[in-house]
Parts: sequence; C-alpha cells; structure tokens
Amino acid sequence: MSEVETTNDQTPAPKKKAKKPSRSQMRSASRRLALQAVYQWQMNQSAVSEIETQFVMDQDMASCDKSYFRELLQGVTASAKKLDGLFEELLDRPLSELDPIELAVMRIGAFELSERLDVPYRVAINESVELAKGFGATESHKYVNGILDKLAQRVRREEIAARREANK
Repeated sequence: MSEVETTNDQTPAPKKKAKKPSRSQMRSASRRLALQAVYQWQMNQSAVSEIETQFVMDQDMASCDKSYFRELLQGVTASAKKLDGLFEELLDRPLSELDPIELAVMRIGAFELSERLDVPYRVAINESVELAKGFGATESHKYVNGILDKLAQRVRREEIAARREANK
C-alpha cells in the first residue's frame, strides 16, 4: 500500500477570521514604524515628506494607525530641537554621544509626554522602553526608562500626583 489514506480527523481545521488589532496594538505598530522613519531622518536628513511617502508605499500599514504614525513622524522631526532640550540636561553624556536609536526613541517618548496628554505617561514610557528593547542596544531600555521617567516627573507632574493620590 503506497498511498496514504486520509480520514475525516485529518482534514485541516477551517481558518479563523483574522482579528482586527486593538487601538493600542495599532498605536504600538505606529510607534515602531515612526521609530524607523525618525531614525532614517536622523541618519540621512531626507525630507520628511519623502520618508513618509516611502513608508506608506513600502510598509504594511494595515495594522497601524496611519494618522498617529504621521503625527509622530511630523511632530518629532518638526520639534526635534525642542524635544532634545526637554531631556538633554537629564543625560549623563552629550546628546551627540547618544546612540541614534536611543535618540529617536527618546524623542518619540518626549513628544508623547509633552504633546500628547491623552496618552498616559506610563504608556508613553512603557512604549518607549519596548521600542528600545526591540531596536536598541542590550541595556538601552534601562537608560531610556530612567531618562523618560525623570522627564515625566517634570512635564506630567499633575498626572503623576493624581495617580499617587488615587492609589492611597
């Protein structure tokens, strides 16, 4: 008998319908793509509009919030100097000595902390830490966490105080 018999229990199960990503998953995907786009901008100083067009054409944007990606990319690149000023004095080294990935992650985190008050400070920090874990050097997530936590103490003072009060 050279042929293999098939029975009913060997038929493949029907494919499950793909579940639509949640808003937080879509935002996380937007942050990952924005990190890559900001990194590209930092490295080659291409026009932001060209980078954005390239990402929209070349990347699978179906599982991300395209408008949030755009806001992060546009906002971070337009206000990079201002964002750097928010955390530069918290660094233990000159800004020029930061790893480019760490710099891009901290700029995105600083943007969310200072400009996107609808994003809870803990979410902004955690998402930045996850980006550093995924794209940065081995221990860079700890550094990013420390800097953004100190920055949050400055720019989200009221939110942090309210959270502490609520947890009493």
